Amino acid sequence: MTGYYPFQAETRIPAEPAPEGSIDGQFHVFGPRETYPIRGEAAYEMPTATFEAVRRMHKALGITRGVVVQSTTYGTDHSALLDALKAGDGAYKGCGVINDDVSDEYLQDLHDAGVRGARFNFLRVLKLTPTREAFDRTVRRVSELGWYIKMQPAAEGLVQDIDWFEGLDVPVVIDHLGRAEFGSEPGPNLRKLLELTKRDNFWFMLSNGHKLSAQGAPYPDAQAVYARLAEAAPDRVIWASDWPHPVSRSPVPNDADILELLNASFPDPALRRKVLIDNPASLFGFPPPAAQ
Repeated sequence: MTGYYPFQAETRIPAEPAPEGSIDGQFHVFGPRETYPIRGEAAYEMPTATFEAVRRMHKALGITRGVVVQSTTYGTDHSALLDALKAGDGAYKGCGVINDDVSDEYLQDLHDAGVRGARFNFLRVLKLTPTREAFDRTVRRVSELGWYIKMQPAAEGLVQDIDWFEGLDVPVVIDHLGRAEFGSEPGPNLRKLLELTKRDNFWFMLSNGHKLSAQGAPYPDAQAVYARLAEAAPDRVIWASDWPHPVSRSPVPNDADILELLNASFPDPALRRKVLIDNPASLFGFPPPAAQ
């Protein structure tokens, strides 16, 4: 994985762990390669980052549930994701990569296994951006199953491709803050993100604030954007670790630091509970913690 930094293998215990029943809204699993070969056009290959490793990270943070998101590394071969869902024994859901290569039968198999969303990747360097026609077909297919749609924004931010999503009437999740600009004056991506908070079907993933931050730890500029989104759409913000932090071009912080960024953004425990438990449970279809 030349040019990218690896994740930290040992997760420290955060100053304030996540409350019982907390949900990690996005993480990935990778390898081992001999079991899960990467696709020929894959733009990158992560070091082995197994489901067992992510569960150790989750345990350290106090997280008990989460969403395994298919990596572009594997394309539409969901073997690693499906094995993770099976090992998770109901505590994890999935988000897949779907295109015309995925048969109706395989799509139903994914649904039966716990996949509840389809992610579309507009980060062109990852070489999996759909055509508009294929996107529209896939949205129609997965909507019949009640899935949500997930947008990985382009490097330039969500404004470049948001017209593909604005007309949808299904739940839409914007990854990684839409690559919003951090600063005293909102840029076009943050302005669009805040505009979308007025739409009841748009959800916002608080993730990669440490990557977008211009100020560094403890990321006060990221805290400000997190808080602003939660104020605008308190029932539609969710949190994600994005473990194991693919294509990181700077050293990856400890995952405890990433949770503590969230904690610092929301001093009110009731709001943290909404972001970590209530909101993602509603979106992803998890039962209340007491029903686990």
